[in-house]
Amino acid sequence: MSQGLITAAYIIAAILFIGSLNGLSSQESAKRGNIFGIIGMIIAVIATISSAQVSGMGYITVAMAIGAGIGVRLALKVEMTSMPELIAVLHSFVGLAAVFIGFNSYLEHGMLIGVEKTIHDVEVFLGIFIGAVTFTGSIVAFGKLSGKINSSPLNLPGKNWLNVAVLAATSFLLISFVSGDSGLFALIVMTIIALAFGWHLVASIGGADMPVVVSMLNSYSGWAAAATGFMLSNDLLIITGALVGSSGAILSYIMCKAMNRSFVSVILGGFGAEVIAQDGDAEQGEHFETSAQEVADSLLAAKNVIIVPGYGMAVAQAQYPVAELTKKLRAKGKNVRFGIHPVAGRLPGHMNVLLAEAKVPYDIVLEMDEINEDFPDTDVVLVIGANDTVNPAANEPGTPISGMPVLHVWEADKVVVFKRSMASGYAGVQNPLFFKENSEMLFGDAKSSVDAILANI
Repeated sequence: MSQGLITAAYIIAAILFIGSLNGLSSQESAKRGNIFGIIGMIIAVIATISSAQVSGMGYITVAMAIGAGIGVRLALKVEMTSMPELIAVLHSFVGLAAVFIGFNSYLEHGMLIGVEKTIHDVEVFLGIFIGAVTFTGSIVAFGKLSGKINSSPLNLPGKNWLNVAVLAATSFLLISFVSGDSGLFALIVMTIIALAFGWHLVASIGGADMPVVVSMLNSYSGWAAAATGFMLSNDLLIITGALVGSSGAILSYIMCKAMNRSFVSVILGGFGAEVIAQDGDAEQGEHFETSAQEVADSLLAAKNVIIVPGYGMAVAQAQYPVAELTKKLRAKGKNVRFGIHPVAGRLPGHMNVLLAEAKVPYDIVLEMDEINEDFPDTDVVLVIGANDTVNPAANEPGTPISGMPVLHVWEADKVVVFKRSMASGYAGVQNPLFFKENSEMLFGDAKSSVDAILANI
């Protein structure tokens, strides 16, 4: 394929990637956005391997076949509840690829001189640094999201000074590397430091803020890809990386604003450091249990109902009976709506995807800011598997979720909380909502509980 055709293919692919991002901005157009992204990637891959600069097609074909096989298997096997940790793992692959490509690019272009060499060395250094941070940071995020690593923040003595020291050491190594005094040794030392830095950044962040971390790691992986594009002189990789990096950063900023967190703290791993130690499972009063029959009676007597889903709904795969319950209540003239927290389900948009999958109408699925003022006029709120996102402790100082905006479900006339037990949520904070006079607990599997309610309506 001629260079002109490759350039044209890259332009088309870039346009499709932009259209993909635009499509993913709403539920109605998300499917179209995914199709645009798939087509754009197919065009990009075909154009790249058709270039005269690419050799070793046998190795490339085998690698693509193995990667495609793994990808298809993961896509068919993964549950929606495991999507956050899967995304974190995929980010780690991008970071590791940037590290390998960076070292290869340095070794392959050792004969450059002058300004060209300086520019290339900076590209290599930054690409490896961002890639290494993304790799280990994503591994830690995967561990925390999957429960393999404790979700509590790591608080090393003087951790902020450690971060400053790492950045200072990295800057010194960059100067030494570009000046030609240390060469490969500086790259290896920097890589080791960056790997430890990425681990420390994410380990220092508590579980309640992990959805923002996943978004930020998405941004990091984009910048790592862009740096790789510069090293390989691949325009499309630069464009794609910049799109992913900037969109991930914008999403992280929006989420930080929604959670009342500092954007800079995300980058520096400053979440959850100054908190008071507490027993997350210590009960704070007497709770009241209810039954499916009693909940059904309350719903039949109500006029306004709000359903607040969370990670527990995803685990129980209760979105389908919840959708059926919504349909039945609306048929009886009830005003039923959903309240979605920006980070419900440990991943932005997680609950929206589940509800869309179950055919819940888009127009009754509202964001936290759109529905928070309506709770005082609500007869019944069903909290299905949510915990930290409806926790009044966010309004109190000294907890891992202090300052985080939450859904004010306790302002409704009655709140029914669907849970398996009285255990604390992912952030490790007990929820005072469970012990309020207008709250009732419906224990058991969320899907079974909703099915039982349906049987009584």
